[in-house]
Amino acid sequence: MAIAEISVVPIGTESTSVSSYVAGAVTILKESGLNYTMNPMGTVVEGELEAVMAVCTLMHASAFERGALRVYSTIKIDDRRDGEEGPRMAHKVASVEQKLK
Repeated sequence: MAIAEISVVPIGTESTSVSSYVAGAVTILKESGLNYTMNPMGTVVEGELEAVMAVCTLMHASAFERGALRVYSTIKIDDRRDGEEGPRMAHKVASVEQKLK
């Protein structure tokens, strides 16, 4: 199971606001059925690596479909294959929170 954080930044738009582009990308993610959470600087998605990469490609392309002339996307991937299964995003956060107590 992989966890990836993607940030899609359209460049060459008429406005400095990017929220409509982000909403378009997250709509694609929502329709994918993958588990995800948004944060102020990107979106974290969880699933099988092939599915995660496929949806990241669609999210990146969606900014062009909305009129961006250039798109800069960053993707960070944590792909763990040592047998741990289940919702890893929540587990990672809970593990740190437990250590803070």
